[in-house]
Formats: sequence, C-alpha cells, structure tokens
Amino acid sequence: MPDAANLYLFVIAALLLLIVPGPNMAFVTSHALAHGWRAGFAAALGISVADLLMTAMVSAGIGALVMSWSPAFEVLRWAGACYLIWIAWQALKTPAAAQGAQRQLASLWKIFGRGTVNSLLNPKALLFFMVFLPQFVSVETGSISLQLMFLGALLALIALLFHAALGLCAVQLGAKLGGGNLSRRLGTYGFALVMAALAARLVFLERPR
Repeated sequence: MPDAANLYLFVIAALLLLIVPGPNMAFVTSHALAHGWRAGFAAALGISVADLLMTAMVSAGIGALVMSWSPAFEVLRWAGACYLIWIAWQALKTPAAAQGAQRQLASLWKIFGRGTVNSLLNPKALLFFMVFLPQFVSVETGSISLQLMFLGALLALIALLFHAALGLCAVQLGAKLGGGNLSRRLGTYGFALVMAALAARLVFLERPR
C-alpha cells in the first residue's frame, strides 16, 4: 500500500481530475438524461470496470507492450470513433413513437458494456493510467504491482461514486424539463450529438510524441 502522503495526494488529484468536464462526464450524463438514473449508474459502473482492467494491464506491463506496437494508438482511436458513431446512429434511427419505451427498456447490461468498451477503446485513457498511477507508488512500501492495483481500484471507486452522483443530478435536471414527446426527442438528439462529439474527439486526437 502507498504511504499516507502519496495516498492523500492521490485522492486529491483524482477528485480534481474528475470535476474537470471530460468525455466520461459527457458519456454518463447523456445516458442518464436519455434513459434514467439506472442507465447513468450502469454507464458509470462500466467506466469504473474499464479503469480496473486498464490498471491490471498497467500493473502487468501489458499496457506498455500494447502501446509499444506503433499502430496500436491508431487502431484503438478509430475503433472507438466508429463505435461511438454506431451508438449515435442506433439512437437516431429509433422511431419517435418508441422513444418512451426505449427510455424504460434500454438494456442496462448494454449500457454497462458501452461504458466499458468506450473507455477501453480510448488510447489516451490507457496512456493516462500508464503515466498517472506510477507517480504515487512508493518503492519502499512494498510490491509496486500491488500498489498500482490498489491505486487503480481506489480511483475506480472514487470515479464510480462521482459519476453515479452526476447521473442522478442529470436526471433531476431532465425531470425539470418535462417528460413530453418534445423533451424525449430533444433528449435523443442530444444523446446522439454527445456520442458524435466524443467520436470526433477521438478522430482528432494527436498521438503523443
């Protein structure tokens, strides 16, 4: 386990990173607005599971191995962009009359999977874990791999609580806007727009030098 000073700094850094608007925040909020608080929580849980998986990759050295393959960044970037565009298209092609049913019947497992896959297909997310976690490891306090796993699990837990609360706030905001057909259509278009914007963000990512 990292020493107390590093752990304290890690928690502060994690909270500061989470409150800065980013793709995960947009992903959770858009799902919560479109499908309700359970969908927001499912998206948040998917993101946290992806965090754990990327932590395991970093701890085992797999992350560095993957990113050492020159085309890996481009493959992940374009696969993620195509996946997000597909989600946006699926939302837009749903008939307007079915939007109310979609809001109630959206598969939470599917949304959970979206959150996980979307994070794993973001090459900068993996690079972030490779750079961020080791800064708070203390060589003198034990196994580096175990410390990395502990920090990654702690980050995943903090992120889950933060994103779950964010989803609840988004649902409360959506409720104030009303639940008519117009608001549902706007919610669908807004959801598709967010997915397309996240895809565009991946397309225009610059490979780290």
